[in-house]
Amino acid sequence: MSTPVYPPKPSPGDRIAVLSPSAGLPALYPRPYELGLARLREDFGLKPVEYPTTRTMDATPQARADDIHAAFADPDVTAVIASIGGDDQITVLPFLDRELIRAHPKPFFGMSDNTNLLAFLYSSGVVGYHGTSVMVELGRPGAMHPQTAESLRAALFTTGAYELRPAERWGDVNGDWADPATFAAEPETPKQGGWTWRGPDRVVEGRSWGGNLEILSWLLMADREISPDPSAYDGGVLILETSEELPSATEVFLILRSMGERGLLRRFPALLMARARTWSFALPNSPEAAARYATEQREAVERALAAYAPDTLAVFDVDFGHTDPQLVIPYGGTVRVDGPARRITVTY
Repeated sequence: MSTPVYPPKPSPGDRIAVLSPSAGLPALYPRPYELGLARLREDFGLKPVEYPTTRTMDATPQARADDIHAAFADPDVTAVIASIGGDDQITVLPFLDRELIRAHPKPFFGMSDNTNLLAFLYSSGVVGYHGTSVMVELGRPGAMHPQTAESLRAALFTTGAYELRPAERWGDVNGDWADPATFAAEPETPKQGGWTWRGPDRVVEGRSWGGNLEILSWLLMADREISPDPSAYDGGVLILETSEELPSATEVFLILRSMGERGLLRRFPALLMARARTWSFALPNSPEAAARYATEQREAVERALAAYAPDTLAVFDVDFGHTDPQLVIPYGGTVRVDGPARRITVTY
């Protein structure tokens, strides 16, 4: 496993590849997708380039891998961003050409199911960027959240240190993309923000690794893109988030327990646990049930850390998961967690 290096950054005016390595949902919901493309052009000055499977549902893993290869190999494309996540990107991994991507490293932006490609880039020696999809963050009704836009702009175009700031207000309830009325106003962010710090009061600086917890569990089961030597992650910063599937606290604990039994958890002296999404169309929790869900998830994480990584400094409710706003975290890049100062700084 190589030490990841930062690929060259794009500049305004450059071409950016827009891919669907997971679900081709732009085919079903063109409104948020087109809105996201427009913001890439108008707000960020980039030229989106689509590929054969970008708007194709049920594209084969080989076809999606072909698009990834074409985007990374194109000398006129300087960055790559996912349209959205999904649930089967793990099937694309066997078709990827690691040497091609190593030879043409580019910043890749995505999260959720795109944890697969981020983990692949990490083990290929390329820093990726956990956060932002075209349909969700760029296609947000009304306007992008200013904190999301600021973080994305810094990650896209700048290099060096960037201090993350807790969201003052946040939300996780979305409108129906099939309903045009959803796009008449910005989504509400009614809940009070802030981070919660637990564990040793110290400073940790290391390379980040992790992503969506459910996807990591699948990678562990399939034994893909996970180093067989847990010491490969020594000194790193673990970043974890859960999805709109709303995994139970029991499931979260069991996944973390398995990571602990594998010897992974204790390798990370710091953990950033994203703010839990607490609402979905399938599970439209009341405010009371949502608060209870978030509390139970935090307790499950704390219980796993107590058993397997008691010396890990943990920060909860960091805004990089399936909630709004969303901050970009370099994946494989440097993250500094300063316990005494209560500050988190990433290197873009």
